[in-house]
Amino acid sequence: MTDNEKQEATAVTTPAYASDALAEGTVDAVVIGGGAAGLNGALILARSLRSVVVIDSGSPRNAPADAVHGLIALDGTPPSEILRRGREQVRQYGGRVVHGEVVSAEPAAPSADGDLRFTVTLADGRRITARRVLVATGLKDVLPEVPGLAKHWGDSVVHCPYCHGWEVRDEPIGVLATGPASIGPTFLFRQLTADLTYFTHGTDLDEDTRARFAARGIRVIDTPVTEIVDDADGALAGVRLADGQVVARRVLGVVPQMQARTRGLEGLGLPVHDLPNVGRAFASGPDGTTEVPGVWVAGNVTDPVAQVGASAAAGALAGIDINKKLAVADTDAALQG
Repeated sequence: MTDNEKQEATAVTTPAYASDALAEGTVDAVVIGGGAAGLNGALILARSLRSVVVIDSGSPRNAPADAVHGLIALDGTPPSEILRRGREQVRQYGGRVVHGEVVSAEPAAPSADGDLRFTVTLADGRRITARRVLVATGLKDVLPEVPGLAKHWGDSVVHCPYCHGWEVRDEPIGVLATGPASIGPTFLFRQLTADLTYFTHGTDLDEDTRARFAARGIRVIDTPVTEIVDDADGALAGVRLADGQVVARRVLGVVPQMQARTRGLEGLGLPVHDLPNVGRAFASGPDGTTEVPGVWVAGNVTDPVAQVGASAAAGALAGIDINKKLAVADTDAALQG
Protein backbone atom coordinates (compact mmCIF):
# COMPACT_ATOMS: atom_id res chain seq x y z
CA MET A 1 0.00 0.00 0.00
CA THR A 2 1.50 3.36 -1.02
CA ASP A 3 1.57 6.44 1.16
CA ASN A 4 -1.28 8.09 -0.73
CA GLU A 5 -3.45 5.03 -0.04
CA LYS A 6 -3.12 5.48 3.70
CA GLN A 7 -4.39 7.93 6.26
CA GLU A 8 -3.39 8.59 9.82
CA ALA A 9 -6.12 7.72 12.29
CA THR A 10 -8.11 10.73 13.43
CA ALA A 11 -6.08 12.61 16.05
CA VAL A 12 -7.89 13.21 19.32
CA THR A 13 -6.40 15.18 22.18
CA THR A 14 -6.98 14.75 25.89
CA PRO A 15 -9.02 17.33 27.85
CA ALA A 16 -7.03 20.43 28.76
CA TYR A 17 -5.36 20.45 32.15
CA ALA A 18 -3.12 22.83 34.12
CA SER A 19 0.51 22.42 33.09
CA ASP A 20 3.30 22.52 35.62
CA ALA A 21 6.19 24.94 35.19
CA LEU A 22 9.23 23.50 33.49
CA ALA A 23 11.90 22.72 36.10
CA GLU A 24 15.02 24.86 36.18
CA GLY A 25 18.50 23.43 36.43
CA THR A 26 19.24 19.77 35.78
CA VAL A 27 16.68 17.11 36.67
CA ASP A 28 17.36 13.43 37.19
CA ALA A 29 15.07 12.34 34.36
CA VAL A 30 12.86 13.75 31.67
CA VAL A 31 10.08 11.54 30.35
CA ILE A 32 8.96 12.33 26.80
CA GLY A 33 5.38 11.15 26.54
CA GLY A 34 2.50 11.39 29.01
CA GLY A 35 0.68 8.11 28.37
CA ALA A 36 0.54 5.01 30.54
CA ALA A 37 4.20 4.07 29.94
CA GLY A 38 5.57 7.54 30.56
CA LEU A 39 3.46 8.28 33.62
CA ASN A 40 4.20 4.95 35.25
CA GLY A 41 7.92 5.39 34.64
CA ALA A 42 7.71 8.86 36.14
CA LEU A 43 5.75 7.53 39.11
CA ILE A 44 8.47 5.01 39.94
CA LEU A 45 11.16 7.69 39.69
CA ALA A 46 9.24 10.26 41.71
CA ARG A 47 8.59 7.71 44.46
CA SER A 48 12.35 7.11 44.51
CA LEU A 49 12.87 10.81 45.29
CA ARG A 50 14.18 11.52 41.80
CA SER A 51 13.42 14.86 40.19
CA VAL A 52 11.40 13.97 37.10
CA VAL A 53 9.55 15.97 34.46
CA VAL A 54 7.02 14.48 32.04
CA ILE A 55 6.57 16.25 28.70
CA ASP A 56 3.07 15.48 27.46
CA SER A 57 1.88 16.38 23.96
CA GLY A 58 -1.71 15.51 24.94
CA SER A 59 -2.53 13.21 22.02
CA PRO A 60 -2.46 9.59 23.24
CA ARG A 61 -3.14 6.80 20.76
CA ASN A 62 -6.23 5.53 22.60
CA ALA A 63 -7.93 8.92 22.99
CA PRO A 64 -10.71 8.04 20.47
CA ALA A 65 -11.78 5.03 22.56
CA ASP A 66 -14.57 5.31 25.10
CA ALA A 67 -12.88 3.05 27.63
CA VAL A 68 -9.84 0.92 28.38
CA HIS A 69 -10.59 -2.80 28.67
CA GLY A 70 -8.72 -5.86 29.82
CA LEU A 71 -6.95 -3.96 32.60
CA ILE A 72 -7.67 -5.37 36.04
CA ALA A 73 -9.41 -2.96 38.43
CA LEU A 74 -9.63 -0.30 35.70
CA ASP A 75 -11.64 -2.17 33.05
CA GLY A 76 -14.18 0.20 31.52
CA THR A 77 -12.39 3.37 32.64
CA PRO A 78 -12.11 6.14 30.02
CA PRO A 79 -8.51 6.65 28.83
CA SER A 80 -8.66 10.33 29.79
CA GLU A 81 -9.59 9.42 33.36
CA ILE A 82 -6.67 6.99 33.70
CA LEU A 83 -4.29 9.68 32.49
CA ARG A 84 -5.83 12.29 34.79
CA ARG A 85 -5.29 10.03 37.79
CA GLY A 86 -1.79 9.21 36.59
CA ARG A 87 -0.80 12.87 36.37
CA GLU A 88 -2.18 13.51 39.85
CA GLN A 89 -0.23 10.60 41.29
CA VAL A 90 3.06 11.63 39.67
CA ARG A 91 2.57 15.13 41.07
CA GLN A 92 1.72 13.71 44.50
CA TYR A 93 5.32 12.54 44.78
CA GLY A 94 6.90 15.72 43.48
CA GLY A 95 7.05 14.95 39.77
CA ARG A 96 6.05 17.56 37.22
CA VAL A 97 3.83 17.15 34.15
CA VAL A 98 4.33 19.77 31.46
CA HIS A 99 2.09 20.11 28.43
CA GLY A 100 4.30 20.64 25.39
CA GLU A 101 5.64 19.31 22.12
CA VAL A 102 9.27 18.16 21.97
CA VAL A 103 11.04 19.42 18.84
CA SER A 104 14.53 18.23 19.70
CA ALA A 105 16.29 15.98 22.18
CA GLU A 106 20.02 15.42 22.10
CA PRO A 107 23.05 14.66 24.24
CA ALA A 108 24.72 17.62 25.94
CA ALA A 109 28.14 18.13 27.47
CA PRO A 110 28.59 15.83 30.49
CA SER A 111 28.87 17.14 34.02
CA ALA A 112 32.22 17.86 35.66
CA ASP A 113 32.25 14.36 37.15
CA GLY A 114 31.49 12.78 33.77
CA ASP A 115 27.79 12.06 34.29
CA LEU A 116 25.56 12.13 31.21
CA ARG A 117 23.47 15.13 30.23
CA PHE A 118 20.69 15.65 27.68
CA THR A 119 18.92 18.76 26.43
CA VAL A 120 15.25 18.64 25.48
CA THR A 121 13.71 21.59 23.63
CA LEU A 122 10.00 22.31 23.33
CA ALA A 123 8.15 23.94 20.44
CA ASP A 124 7.79 27.21 22.36
CA GLY A 125 11.56 27.42 22.86
CA ARG A 126 11.73 26.27 26.47
CA ARG A 127 14.53 23.87 27.35
CA ILE A 128 15.28 21.39 30.08
CA THR A 129 18.46 19.51 30.96
CA ALA A 130 18.28 15.99 32.32
CA ARG A 131 20.67 13.26 33.41
CA ARG A 132 18.57 10.50 31.84
CA VAL A 133 15.76 10.27 29.27
CA LEU A 134 12.78 7.94 28.99
CA VAL A 135 11.08 8.02 25.59
CA ALA A 136 7.44 6.94 25.77
CA THR A 137 5.94 8.83 22.83
CA GLY A 138 3.76 5.96 21.64
CA LEU A 139 2.78 5.45 18.03
CA LYS A 140 0.41 6.59 15.33
CA ASP A 141 -1.98 4.28 13.51
CA VAL A 142 -2.06 4.63 9.73
CA LEU A 143 -5.31 3.36 8.22
CA PRO A 144 -6.14 2.29 4.67
CA GLU A 145 -7.36 5.19 2.56
CA VAL A 146 -11.01 4.14 2.45
CA PRO A 147 -13.52 7.03 2.56
CA GLY A 148 -15.44 7.08 5.82
CA LEU A 149 -13.15 4.67 7.67
CA ALA A 150 -11.18 7.05 9.90
CA LYS A 151 -14.19 8.76 11.45
CA HIS A 152 -15.30 5.48 13.04
CA TRP A 153 -11.84 4.66 14.42
CA GLY A 154 -11.98 3.55 18.06
CA ASP A 155 -15.73 3.01 17.93
CA SER A 156 -17.04 0.65 15.23
CA VAL A 157 -13.68 0.43 13.45
CA VAL A 158 -11.41 -1.44 15.84
CA HIS A 159 -8.00 -3.08 15.75
CA CYS A 160 -7.82 -5.27 18.85
CA PRO A 161 -10.26 -8.06 19.78
CA TYR A 162 -9.00 -7.92 23.36
CA CYS A 163 -9.47 -4.16 23.70
CA HIS A 164 -12.89 -3.99 22.03
CA GLY A 165 -14.08 -7.57 21.51
CA TRP A 166 -16.68 -7.91 24.24
CA GLU A 167 -18.30 -4.66 23.18
CA VAL A 168 -18.82 -5.88 19.57
CA ARG A 169 -19.70 -9.51 20.32
CA ASP A 170 -22.45 -11.11 18.23
CA GLU A 171 -22.45 -8.20 15.77
CA PRO A 172 -21.96 -8.66 12.01
CA ILE A 173 -18.22 -8.03 11.84
CA GLY A 174 -15.98 -7.50 8.83
CA VAL A 175 -12.20 -7.63 8.70
CA LEU A 176 -10.71 -5.18 6.21
CA ALA A 177 -7.38 -6.79 5.35
CA THR A 178 -4.22 -4.75 5.18
CA GLY A 179 -1.85 -7.70 4.70
CA PRO A 180 -0.78 -10.97 6.35
CA ALA A 181 -1.08 -9.41 9.81
CA SER A 182 -4.87 -9.35 9.36
CA ILE A 183 -5.19 -13.14 9.26
CA GLY A 184 -4.45 -13.93 12.92
CA PRO A 185 -6.94 -11.43 14.41
CA THR A 186 -9.63 -12.79 12.09
CA PHE A 187 -9.72 -16.07 14.00
CA LEU A 188 -9.96 -14.07 17.24
CA PHE A 189 -12.91 -12.06 15.92
CA ARG A 190 -14.53 -15.38 14.92
CA GLN A 191 -14.53 -16.24 18.61
CA LEU A 192 -16.79 -13.21 19.12
CA THR A 193 -19.31 -13.63 16.30
CA ALA A 194 -20.66 -16.26 13.92
CA ASP A 195 -21.24 -13.58 11.26
CA LEU A 196 -17.75 -12.70 10.04
CA THR A 197 -16.61 -11.55 6.59
CA TYR A 198 -13.01 -11.10 5.47
CA PHE A 199 -12.45 -8.46 2.79
CA THR A 200 -9.10 -9.20 1.11
CA HIS A 201 -9.05 -5.65 -0.33
CA GLY A 202 -6.26 -6.41 -2.78
CA THR A 203 -4.12 -8.43 -0.35
CA ASP A 204 -3.04 -12.01 -0.93
CA LEU A 205 -4.79 -14.89 0.80
CA ASP A 206 -3.37 -18.37 0.23
CA GLU A 207 -5.50 -21.46 -0.32
CA ASP A 208 -4.65 -22.99 3.04
CA THR A 209 -5.91 -19.90 4.88
CA ARG A 210 -9.01 -19.81 2.70
CA ALA A 211 -9.71 -23.41 3.68
CA ARG A 212 -9.22 -22.62 7.35
CA PHE A 213 -11.55 -19.64 7.05
CA ALA A 214 -14.16 -21.80 5.30
CA ALA A 215 -13.92 -24.40 8.05
CA ARG A 216 -14.83 -21.70 10.59
CA GLY A 217 -17.62 -20.26 8.47
CA ILE A 218 -15.72 -17.06 7.65
CA ARG A 219 -16.88 -15.57 4.36
CA VAL A 220 -14.19 -14.20 2.03
CA ILE A 221 -14.84 -11.34 -0.41
CA ASP A 222 -12.11 -10.47 -2.91
CA THR A 223 -13.84 -7.47 -4.53
CA PRO A 224 -12.13 -4.28 -3.28
CA VAL A 225 -13.86 -2.03 -0.76
CA THR A 226 -14.44 1.51 -2.07
CA GLU A 227 -16.12 3.26 0.86
CA ILE A 228 -17.76 2.90 4.25
CA VAL A 229 -21.55 3.22 4.29
CA ASP A 230 -23.34 4.84 7.24
CA ASP A 231 -26.98 4.62 8.29
CA ALA A 232 -29.28 7.60 8.75
CA ASP A 233 -27.88 8.21 12.25
CA GLY A 234 -24.27 8.20 11.07
CA ALA A 235 -23.42 4.78 12.47
CA LEU A 236 -21.43 2.29 10.42
CA ALA A 237 -23.86 0.19 8.38
CA GLY A 238 -21.63 -1.62 5.88
CA VAL A 239 -19.08 -1.36 3.12
CA ARG A 240 -19.54 -0.64 -0.56
CA LEU A 241 -17.60 -2.79 -2.99
CA ALA A 242 -16.10 -1.81 -6.33
CA ASP A 243 -19.01 -3.52 -8.12
CA GLY A 244 -21.52 -1.36 -6.24
CA GLN A 245 -22.70 -4.06 -3.87
CA VAL A 246 -23.15 -3.04 -0.22
CA VAL A 247 -22.27 -5.64 2.39
CA ALA A 248 -23.98 -4.91 5.69
CA ARG A 249 -21.59 -4.79 8.66
CA ARG A 250 -21.82 -3.07 12.04
CA VAL A 251 -18.14 -3.41 12.94
CA LEU A 252 -14.88 -3.50 11.00
CA GLY A 253 -11.64 -4.92 12.29
CA VAL A 254 -8.57 -3.26 10.78
CA VAL A 255 -4.89 -3.87 11.51
CA PRO A 256 -3.32 -0.46 10.84
CA GLN A 257 0.27 0.24 10.02
CA MET A 258 1.87 1.26 13.29
CA GLN A 259 4.57 3.92 13.24
CA ALA A 260 6.54 4.97 16.28
CA ARG A 261 6.32 8.68 17.05
CA THR A 262 9.92 9.67 16.47
CA ARG A 263 9.57 13.29 15.39
CA GLY A 264 11.94 15.57 17.28
CA LEU A 265 13.92 12.65 18.66
CA GLU A 266 16.37 12.23 15.79
CA GLY A 267 19.18 13.84 17.77
CA LEU A 268 19.19 10.96 20.26
CA GLY A 269 20.32 8.56 17.54
CA LEU A 270 17.99 5.77 18.63
CA PRO A 271 17.94 2.79 16.26
CA VAL A 272 14.60 2.12 14.54
CA HIS A 273 13.69 -1.30 13.23
CA ASP A 274 10.95 -2.67 10.99
CA LEU A 275 8.50 -5.13 12.48
CA PRO A 276 7.21 -7.56 9.82
CA ASN A 277 3.62 -6.84 8.78
CA VAL A 278 3.19 -4.32 11.60
CA GLY A 279 5.26 -1.15 11.23
CA ARG A 280 8.29 0.58 12.70
CA ALA A 281 9.42 1.07 16.28
CA PHE A 282 12.44 1.94 18.40
CA ALA A 283 14.65 -1.04 19.19
CA SER A 284 15.06 -1.83 22.87
CA GLY A 285 16.58 -4.35 25.22
CA PRO A 286 15.66 -5.53 28.71
CA ASP A 287 13.91 -2.94 30.88
CA GLY A 288 13.69 -0.55 27.94
CA THR A 289 17.43 -0.04 27.54
CA THR A 290 18.73 1.18 24.18
CA GLU A 291 22.06 1.35 22.40
CA VAL A 292 22.28 4.99 23.45
CA PRO A 293 23.66 5.31 27.00
CA GLY A 294 21.29 7.23 29.24
CA VAL A 295 18.19 6.74 27.06
CA TRP A 296 15.38 4.24 27.66
CA VAL A 297 12.19 3.54 25.69
CA ALA A 298 8.88 2.08 26.86
CA GLY A 299 5.36 1.41 25.64
CA ASN A 300 4.03 1.41 22.10
CA VAL A 301 7.04 3.36 20.81
CA THR A 302 8.99 0.09 21.10
CA ASP A 303 6.21 -2.52 21.44
CA PRO A 304 3.36 -1.56 19.08
CA VAL A 305 0.99 -4.31 20.21
CA ALA A 306 1.28 -3.62 23.95
CA GLN A 307 -2.02 -2.82 25.66
CA VAL A 308 -2.30 -0.17 28.36
CA GLY A 309 -1.37 -2.55 31.18
CA ALA A 310 1.70 -3.86 29.38
CA SER A 311 2.80 -0.34 28.47
CA ALA A 312 2.44 0.83 32.07
CA ALA A 313 4.44 -2.18 33.25
CA ALA A 314 7.18 -1.44 30.71
CA GLY A 315 7.34 2.14 31.96
CA ALA A 316 7.72 0.89 35.52
CA LEU A 317 10.57 -1.45 34.55
CA ALA A 318 12.33 1.38 32.72
CA GLY A 319 11.87 3.69 35.71
CA ILE A 320 13.38 1.09 38.03
CA ASP A 321 16.38 0.62 35.76
CA ILE A 322 16.91 4.35 35.38
CA ASN A 323 16.91 4.76 39.15
CA LYS A 324 19.46 1.95 39.49
CA LYS A 325 21.77 3.54 36.95
CA LEU A 326 21.43 6.94 38.62
CA ALA A 327 22.30 5.37 41.98
CA VAL A 328 25.50 3.96 40.44
CA ALA A 329 26.33 7.37 38.92
CA ASP A 330 25.71 9.08 42.27
CA THR A 331 28.07 6.64 43.98
CA ASP A 332 30.74 7.11 41.32
CA ALA A 333 30.51 10.87 41.79
CA ALA A 334 30.81 10.50 45.55
CA LEU A 335 33.95 8.40 45.17
CA GLN A 336 35.50 11.05 42.95
CA GLY A 337 34.54 13.75 45.43
